[in-house]
Amino acid sequence: MKLRKVTAASAAVLALAVAATACGSSNDDGGSSGGGGKKIKIGIKFDQPGLGLKEPNGSYSGFDVDVATYVAGKLGYKPSQIEWVETKSADRENALQRGDVKFIAATYSITDERKQKVDFAGPYFLAHQDLLVKKDSTISKGTDLNGKKLCSVVGSTSAQNVQKTIAPKANLKTNSGYSECVASLQSGAVDALTTDDSILAGYASQEKYKGQFKLAGLKLSNENYGIGVKKGDTATLNKINDALKTMVSDGTWEKDVKKNFGPAQYQYEPAPKIGQIVK
Repeated sequence: MKLRKVTAASAAVLALAVAATACGSSNDDGGSSGGGGKKIKIGIKFDQPGLGLKEPNGSYSGFDVDVATYVAGKLGYKPSQIEWVETKSADRENALQRGDVKFIAATYSITDERKQKVDFAGPYFLAHQDLLVKKDSTISKGTDLNGKKLCSVVGSTSAQNVQKTIAPKANLKTNSGYSECVASLQSGAVDALTTDDSILAGYASQEKYKGQFKLAGLKLSNENYGIGVKKGDTATLNKINDALKTMVSDGTWEKDVKKNFGPAQYQYEPAPKIGQIVK
């Protein structure tokens, strides 16, 4: 009888421990707790040098990564509590709607169409659509793309812009990521790659491509990068905007821009004002 009482008591203690563990495993930030702390899931690109890149050693680098890390810090998360999630261009809205991530910092241009599905903090960076071509290319203006093979990624506003307003006769090839487009440009399978100049500068400055490519230097559009949050999540939106304002005022924004884009001699724009979209 005594043995049964001890066993029953032990079982009760075990049940309470399991229940407590279950209660402590959930949070509201699109992640799960681990190592005794809460986690936050943040969407970035994994294949954009200078912006969002997964390094061979498993670490992450780039301006978007630095911005997201700073913002997460202001939201109460240490770098070790961040879980980076790859969010490709075509899946960004879905990732937010599903709750896969808390927010996305992934060269995410603010557009009226996208604002129907998600909310944007920022903008925190102003880029311009441009072309990446081989160093000896004669392509010097947008209309030169007519009859040429042009590469971009699925879901990118850059490809839509070219087809609609710049070079409707360009032969468009789309890939899931920019790395594939750069490889196609290097091999001669395409004549140009179009996306934001910030992204193109990152690729052009990579050691393995150094000296092979050039930016055409065209400002084909204004791309206002924002941080995407789930539609209606006003509380998170306001906190992120406050964090971005502080990042600019304390000098961190300028420092991180120079760190990530300096090697490419990229002529970046000054920090945009929160809530002011450059058309």
